[in-house]
This record gives sequence, structure tokens and C-alpha cells, in this order.
Amino acid sequence: MADLDNKDQAEMDPADMEDVEEVEEEETGGDENSKARQLTVQMMQNPQILAALQERLDGLNGSPSGYMESLPKVVKRRVNALKNLQVKCAHIEAKFYEEVHELERKYAALYQPLFDKRSDIVKAAYEPTDEECEWKADEEEELTDEMKEKAKLEEEKKDEEKEDPKGIPEFWLTVFKNVDLLSDMLQEHDEPILKHLQDIKVKFSDPGQPMSFTLEFHFEPNDFFTNTVLTKTYKMRSEPDENDPFSFDGPEIICCTGCTIDWTKGKNVTLKTIKKKQKHKGRGTVRTVTKTVPNDSFFNFFTPPEVPENGELDEDSEAVLAADFEIGHFIRERIVPRAVLYFTGEAIEDDDDDYDEEGEEADDEEGEEEADEENDPDYDPKKDAAPPAECKQQ
Repeated sequence: MADLDNKDQAEMDPADMEDVEEVEEEETGGDENSKARQLTVQMMQNPQILAALQERLDGLNGSPSGYMESLPKVVKRRVNALKNLQVKCAHIEAKFYEEVHELERKYAALYQPLFDKRSDIVKAAYEPTDEECEWKADEEEELTDEMKEKAKLEEEKKDEEKEDPKGIPEFWLTVFKNVDLLSDMLQEHDEPILKHLQDIKVKFSDPGQPMSFTLEFHFEPNDFFTNTVLTKTYKMRSEPDENDPFSFDGPEIICCTGCTIDWTKGKNVTLKTIKKKQKHKGRGTVRTVTKTVPNDSFFNFFTPPEVPENGELDEDSEAVLAADFEIGHFIRERIVPRAVLYFTGEAIEDDDDDYDEEGEEADDEEGEEEADEENDPDYDPKKDAAPPAECKQQ
């Protein structure tokens, strides 16, 4: 059989032999490409290699392309002229935001009577008329008169069975609990206090004064503190930084100040008492020491970190202030103007809608990644499976 193969090979045309050799080389090259792909896949599964690549890409991100350096000197001069114009634009923009602040102050005075009436209804100082309470919900549009009358009778029957509450109980507490940004700050021991919160008002700085706004939390008399109003003032700046004018993006909060809460003895929820045991080094005796330490509470909101004169803060304080500024803005711009919609949950649905499209895109990308993995011949689903939970013996 081997002799026959040799004979056939000897009788083949030399041109055919060249074709065979080329095919063999292509097949060999294909094997090498396959090995290279497998090696690449293995490398990309190595977290250390991925981290190094990411670090390299991060270093390249935002780095100059070298185009500016390649420009002639005369063109660079003109670019500098444009940058000077941009600085002037930033100063004009700052003036624009100052006038916006004046407009906010003007319209705040127009909103306030409505907010005051809202507060009176919440705390039962005013009972709205039937006409003021008339509200046509979307689902009622399709109801017949007979069904509406039946629903009204059932509702009246339920009201008769229940005790008649005053105003709208726990209005602001419910708002806080419905908003993730605020509910994260709430502790169980804060809730009995916030049941006494009757209103939140926004006060803007007077004309001619530095830009600022103050949040006023109005409480009814309670057993926790003697204050009727707790305040938090945010000072703002609307001018470009001389050292970095291009970073200007509208007014920014530069600092905030809280207020002193006059706690009733034993009711201060921002502090807690703990007991620690201490052992004497020489005698070996043990004693119990009582210490007062800070406690997690929403009311820490009124004692923010102080910003030193040099403006330098440690990382923890910077993080606390950044979150504090975000919360202050949110209360001012969203919570106070639209409180009833956060109470009912309608505003929360609107906020969630803002993220639907982005979430869908993320889901699509995730789906594409899963599809790519399934099509990958080297993909092993066992490697991606979560490891079993580790049981720890107590």
C-alpha cells in the first residue's frame, strides 16, 4: 500500500505538488491562528492582565493627541485669543446664573402662599372645601355614574369605621421614606421625631447678599427637642475660578452650616451610650466604663463637617459634604416644590422613568455579551458559575 502511494505521488504533476504544499502551509497557518486566538482568550480571562490594560487605557483617555503642539506659532496665538474669549463667556454665564437666582427669589414669593396652604392642610390648620378636594383620576374616566356612587358609599362607610385623623398624618415622614436619597439617612429612632415635622421651607438670600439658600424644618412641639425650627444654610458661588475658569458649570455650593438642636435630656438620637470593659495591666482587675459616642441619625444632617479656612478636607469629610450638598439641592429643587407627588409616589415613578432607557441599553449590552459568550467555542459556563455560599459555623 505504501509503494502504491509513493507511485501515485511520483506520477503527480509538479504544479499539483506546488498546490499541495500551499494547502499544507495554509492549514499550518490556520492552526497557528487558532492557537493565537486561544492564547488571547486565556490572557483576557486573566484579571491581572485586564487590570493592566485598563490602567493603560485610562492613562490614554483624555491625553492630548499632539495636534495642538504641531500647530504653527501664529495659529496657537489665535487659539489663545479664543480661550480668552471663552473666559469672558464664563464670566457672562456667572452673571446669568446670578439673575436666575434673583428670579428664583421672585417666584419663591409667588409659590409660598400655595406652600403655606399645603402646610395648613397637612397639620390640620385648614380643612379644604369639597371643590378643592375634587380630583379626577385617570381610572375614573371610564367609570359609570352608578359605579362612582357605589365607590363613594363604600369609601364613606370605611371612613365612618375609622377614627377621623387630623390633617395628613406622617406626611413628611412618608415623603422621606419614599425617596431613596433620604430614606438611606433615616434610622428607626428618627421616625418618631419626624412624625412631628410639619413643613419644610426654602428661604433665599436677600438682594445684594452673597448667594445662598436656607432649608427650614418646622416642627410641632414634641418631647425630643425644644426647637420649633431647625435650619441648614448653603452658601453658593457663581463665579469662575481664576485658576481654572473653564471648569465653571453654574453655581456651586461652597459650604454649609447647620444649627444647634436643643435636645431634651436623654432624647438625643445623634449620640449613644456604650459600655466597655477595661482590664488593669498590673492588678488584672476589670472595670466597666461608660462612653458616649456618635450615633447614626438623620439629625446629623444639621451638624455637617466644618470647612477649614484653607479649604482642605480629608477624604471622609469631602465625601460627607459632597453627599450633603446633593441632598440639600434635591430637597430645595425637588422635594419642597413637589412634596405631594413624593408622598403619593408619582414623582418617584417619574424619576425612575429617567433611567429606563439607560437601563434598557445596559440590558441590551449584557444580552449581547451573553450571546457572544455562547458563540465562543472556548467559553465554559462552569467558569462563570457563582461559587457555592460558604457556610460559617457560629
